[in-house]
Parts: sequence; structure tokens; C-alpha cells
Amino acid sequence: MINLENFHTLEPKPRLTVVGAGPGDPDLITVKAIKALKSADVVLYDALIANELLDYCSNSCENIYVGKRPGESHSQDAINFMIVEKAYMYGHVVRLKGGDPFIFGRGMEEIEYAKQFGLETAYVPGISSSIAAAGYAGIPMTTRGVSESFWVITGTKSDGSLSNDLRLALQTSATVVILMGMNKLEQIATICSELEREELPVAIIQHGTTTHQKVGVGIAKNIKLVAERNNLANPAVIVLGEVVKYVSVDELQNFFSNEA
Repeated sequence: MINLENFHTLEPKPRLTVVGAGPGDPDLITVKAIKALKSADVVLYDALIANELLDYCSNSCENIYVGKRPGESHSQDAINFMIVEKAYMYGHVVRLKGGDPFIFGRGMEEIEYAKQFGLETAYVPGISSSIAAAGYAGIPMTTRGVSESFWVITGTKSDGSLSNDLRLALQTSATVVILMGMNKLEQIATICSELEREELPVAIIQHGTTTHQKVGVGIAKNIKLVAERNNLANPAVIVLGEVVKYVSVDELQNFFSNEA
């Protein structure tokens, strides 16, 4: 538990800004996010941000990596503590998170924690990979006559399970986007089959919007094969729905050559 008596602030109002870094392409950062980085005294940044974004920070800014990739030990409790500690020591802390911090990014948890200790807080939205990764592959989330809405679902809840919302989403005509679901491909295929949606078009986009982006397309019942044939792994976005048919020509050619 943090004891505020142990902190001696250098600033009259220690503060936290939770900033969305976007989906990977550093050019997709917002102007407001750049302003936050330029004014930061400390930046706590995640694994999936473009490192070029740190160039916007001042020379005096302390940049601290707090990624959570497998094998890394940066727990959420430790990050929360560091936010408050650094804000009271130096002033303005920016928490730089991939995509949008309010879409499965635990941004609100960090803001609520900081508020308990008197920090001023702000949120700067980021472009989410849930829409941008597919868009860079030519796939829209909605388009007239094909899809009227879209769902964004977590593939890994806090207990490690796949969200039950997937079953609900697949009973609609909506586009379905699954984040953090690459370890659940067999389960996703099974659910699609149980709901008689095994022929639903699917795309898997790895490293979306970056120069390393890779795309695999197919149908739901073969989703694991799509990943294997295209050597796709995390970080990746899974898209299910008729809009996948709009995937770029190059990706369709790759699909049909694999099917031959």
C-alpha cells in the first residue's frame, strides 16, 4: 500500500495522462498524444508501441519500459505503484499504451488507481488495432449491404478464457473482431461450427499497420490452418465476417495459391 507521506512532490499537482499510441505505425499517433509526450517528465511505455514515438520526449524525460510480454515481470500492481511514485517525484507521468487504452488496455484501471492518490488524470485516445489492422488489409468494419455493425471481443479474459460474447456476436450479421485470441483458434472454429457459421470468411492480421504486417485469409472452420500456412502468431487481430471478402487483391491471390 502506498503511503503518501513518503513522497515529496516537486510539482504542485502530480498528474497522469494515459495515452493511446495507436496500432503500430508511428505516423498514426495523434497531435494531442505528441503534445503529452513532449510535456512528460516520465513515460511508462508498453511492448507494442513504436519506439520512434519516444523521440518526441524531452532529453530530460525518463523513459521506462513496462511491457508484459511472456517472461516479463512488470505486474499491473507494480505499474500502478510506479505511476503514483513517479508523479509525486517528478510531476507529469505519461502512460503510453498500444492501440487505445480504453479498449482492453486497462487504461481506466490505471486512472482510477491514480485518482485515489490525488493525481490529476487525463485520457488521450489512440487508433485501435481492432479497426486499423483490418483497414490496412483493405477490410472495412462496416459497409452498406454487408455489415451494419461490429463487435470487438477479447480472446483472453482475466481468467484466461475466451469471452462468451463470441457466441452472441456470431448470431448476428455483424463483423466480429477478436483481440488476443491466437491461442484460442481451435475453440473459435468449434464455436463457429456449433452455430453453423463454419463457412464464415476469416482474416488474421499480424503486426497490423506496420512494415511487418502479414495477412492470412480463409474460412472459420480452417482458421488454425490459415495461421499455420501463413506463419501467423501474436500480436495479431482476427476478423470474422463477410467484409473479409474486401481484403486486398494481393492477399486474395495468396489465399487462392495456398488452396490450389
